Amino acid sequence: MYNLFKLFILTIMNFNKKISFQLPDDAYSRMDETTDEEFYAIPRFVAHIDYGAIDSVTELYRKYLPEHGDILDLMSSWLSHLPEEVTYNSVTGLGMNEREMFHNKQLDSWSTHNLNDDPRLPFGDNQFDAGVICVSIDYLTNPIAVLQDTGRTLKKDAPLVITYSNRFFEAKATSVWLQLDDEQRAYLIKFFLSETGSYRDIRLIDCSPEFGDPLYAVVAKNIG
Repeated sequence: MYNLFKLFILTIMNFNKKISFQLPDDAYSRMDETTDEEFYAIPRFVAHIDYGAIDSVTELYRKYLPEHGDILDLMSSWLSHLPEEVTYNSVTGLGMNEREMFHNKQLDSWSTHNLNDDPRLPFGDNQFDAGVICVSIDYLTNPIAVLQDTGRTLKKDAPLVITYSNRFFEAKATSVWLQLDDEQRAYLIKFFLSETGSYRDIRLIDCSPEFGDPLYAVVAKNIG
C-alpha cells in the first residue's frame, strides 16, 4: 500500500490457490497482428502508468536490484524507473524503438530486438546481476521461451522483477492476458516462469498505491 506520506509497504501474497493453465492454440493471438516493428515505429514519450505506480516500481527496484550490479531492462523504453540515488555498474536496455531508448538517461547501452520474432536475447551467458520487465510481459507471444533465455543471461540467484498493471495497449496484448483478471495474471506469469525450469522462489507482490493505477509484481530468482 502506498499512502499520502509515501510510506511504501510490500504486501507479499502466497500462491496458495490451485490454478492450472491449459492454454488454447490462440492464447497468444492479438487483435492487431500487424508487425511489431510497424506498431512501435513511432516513439511514445509518455508514461504508461501513473506517478504512484511508477514510485512503486522504483521502490521494488530499490529493494531487489543489487547496487553496483549489471542490470538488464528488458522490453525497455525511454523510462526505466530505476532509483536515481543508486549506482549500477551498467544498465542495458532491449526494446523496439531506438529513439525511445536513446532518450533514456538511465541506459548505458541498448539494442533493438523483436522478441516475438526471435526469443533469444543478444547477450552472453551469466551476463547480468538482475533483470526487469516493466508493464510489458502481456505483449509477448512466446513468453516461456523469452523468460527461459532471459534466465540464460542472468547470473545464479539473480532476481527477475516483472511488473504489470491494468493499463496496456489492448490491440497488442495477447488473448489470454485480456481474458484474465489481475490476480489470475499473476498465476499466469508464475506458470510461465515455472515452465522454463529456470527460476525459484517465485512470489507475487501487491504494491498498488492507495490511489491510481494498481501495480503488481512477480519476483523470482534465477536458478543458474
